[in-house]
Amino acid sequence: MSSTFGNIFKITSFGESHGAGVGVIIDGCPAGITMDEVFIQSELDRRKPGQSRITTQRKEADGFEFFSGVFDGKSTGAPIHILIKNQDQKSKDYDHIKDAFRPSHADYTYQEKYGIRDYRGGGRSSARVTAGWVAAGAIAKLMIKKLGIECLAYVSQVGDLRLLKTYKELDLTNTESNDVRCPDSDMAKQMFELIDQVRKERDTIGGVVTGVISGVTVGLGEPLFDKLNAALGHAMLSINAVKGFEFGSGFAGVSMRGSAHNDVIENSEGGIRTNTNHSGGIQGGISNGEDIYFNVAFKPVATIMQDQPSVDKNGNATTVKGKGRHDPCVVPRAVPIVEAMSALVMADFYLLAQTNKLRG
Repeated sequence: MSSTFGNIFKITSFGESHGAGVGVIIDGCPAGITMDEVFIQSELDRRKPGQSRITTQRKEADGFEFFSGVFDGKSTGAPIHILIKNQDQKSKDYDHIKDAFRPSHADYTYQEKYGIRDYRGGGRSSARVTAGWVAAGAIAKLMIKKLGIECLAYVSQVGDLRLLKTYKELDLTNTESNDVRCPDSDMAKQMFELIDQVRKERDTIGGVVTGVISGVTVGLGEPLFDKLNAALGHAMLSINAVKGFEFGSGFAGVSMRGSAHNDVIENSEGGIRTNTNHSGGIQGGISNGEDIYFNVAFKPVATIMQDQPSVDKNGNATTVKGKGRHDPCVVPRAVPIVEAMSALVMADFYLLAQTNKLRG
């Protein structure tokens, strides 16, 4: 099972949804980074369950503990071990699927691949494990903040409700002002009402999280197979429930002519820049100094509070009951996960660039 992500700034994820806890080991974090525990906890609080009636009602404080790699409030350069204990598991809620496969979950594929599966909340395949990723991402954010790099994300679509404004037309400081994490208050209200309606109907709905990375210098990215956009795609597609990733103009670019899509290069007082940014801040797999922006598509949560036909491990027809505590829409809680994975990629690729300079 692959549980490690990154090249130099590397994380190894551990834990299960209903085990003793979840967490992460960070290897390659430079020494001397101030471990702002208040900030790290605030990032975990943005991801934790039970935030409002449109999220799962599982109650987890998501408090974290450092077990190594930190002394006097700073990173030592040694591996950083972070543990987040589970406190509100209700494993009996999953007894009914001990031998049955839930539609569109990883139950069947895990059973076939490993010959065993932890059916309690999905075990290793649960989004619960992303709490460790967010903690690691918070440390990556602290590192790249010194470089002037900022990773932000927001909900831009829920179902058919889609923001038509670009990120430049929005005030992203408003993202945390509502439970949906949409920076447009009017659209946020509509999105909340739609998610709540879907919840009452005992169903789920998908959405899109838009990510924006600003302050990036020119030259991050390792062609041909470690392009910066490919690494971001890898990171985002590793998040539970993600079904699509596009950066820059994305799929909309196919309807444009090259003469309109090309980003004209200019030499201004601020240096060499492009007058448009259809490339999304990355050209040839390398950052060009412009903002990096992308969209991440999340499917509707697979667990619905309705009975569904399926089969058991012996291939016999069965009915899977809709039980447990689940999000009717995952995107509000996915925002800090998208930011965290973005920060992990940027920290890693900055260190890669520095290593290549030393070799040169």
